[in-house]
Amino acid sequence: MADDLSTTIAEAARLLADARDVTLLSHINPDADTLGSALAVGLALHRRGVAVRVAFGAPEVVPESLRALDVAGLLVHRDEVPVAPELLVVMDTGSVQRLGPLGDRVANARGPVIVVDHHVSNTRYGTVHCIDEHAEATALIALKLLDEMDVEVDEPIARCLYAGLVTDTGGFRKAGPAAHETAARLLQTGVDAYTVTRPLMDAHPFAYLGMLSRVLARAELDRGAAGGLGLVHAVVGLEDAREVRSEEVESVIDVVRSTSEAEVAAVLKELRPGHWSVSLRAVGVVDVREVAQVLGGGGHRLAAGFTFDGGSEQVVAALKGALERVGS
Repeated sequence: MADDLSTTIAEAARLLADARDVTLLSHINPDADTLGSALAVGLALHRRGVAVRVAFGAPEVVPESLRALDVAGLLVHRDEVPVAPELLVVMDTGSVQRLGPLGDRVANARGPVIVVDHHVSNTRYGTVHCIDEHAEATALIALKLLDEMDVEVDEPIARCLYAGLVTDTGGFRKAGPAAHETAARLLQTGVDAYTVTRPLMDAHPFAYLGMLSRVLARAELDRGAAGGLGLVHAVVGLEDAREVRSEEVESVIDVVRSTSEAEVAAVLKELRPGHWSVSLRAVGVVDVREVAQVLGGGGHRLAAGFTFDGGSEQVVAALKGALERVGS
């Protein structure tokens, strides 16, 4: 894997070195890893005089907690993304479907499509694949790419990468020695860990408390699900999410997953009437990536997701069925 990765990173660096116009895409409902990785590489290219734009398919606006990472104004609305990009880089996105409305840019690209990702379920939909499923965050692979490009990783670039690393490792709870060493390198550039981390993981508007209390009051625990290991789930309906940001909705899973009686946690998030995005987490036994794949999604062994059309009861029934299928 190391040799393959180094080869593809070298190829990606060569393509980017020759590029004059680059589009970098993040997955829908972007988090700090996908957007931080895109902005870090985008900023390095921008400084070299390359025409750069960074975008994602949904929602309409940039999550408030991530806006400070865009120091050079590289983020654009999806409607400003060229229909046929000259060179396309897709960050932290396991499949074309995860690009949402921008998925057609992959097939329409006039030049190479570079995929930088750490999802084991990545479908290899590009032309150059910088994929390391053992990396705790895509930000770590993006850093390898920047190093191959001989980019000086200063504080603005390091801040983007640190944001992705700290969030995708759950505040370094899932980080190995190399990830900690990388964090130290990034902090040495002058990154203020607290300033970066607080808006991403520890700050919510007051409305979050009301939303969370309503959602958690309806949470259900099924001790017999997942082969007797237990499933806890909560539902965030459209009305629940009306007064909060997407960040608040996405963070509900971090509370639900703390249920000690359940191996698997799920949060159903209603995107529009009857259409759900479901976040899955496991403690360590169940491979929720396999569960998500049964339902058309993907992700990592202990963190995955899928989308579903129907009522919330149907979503839960389908999830329990997938858990039984994977466990059998």
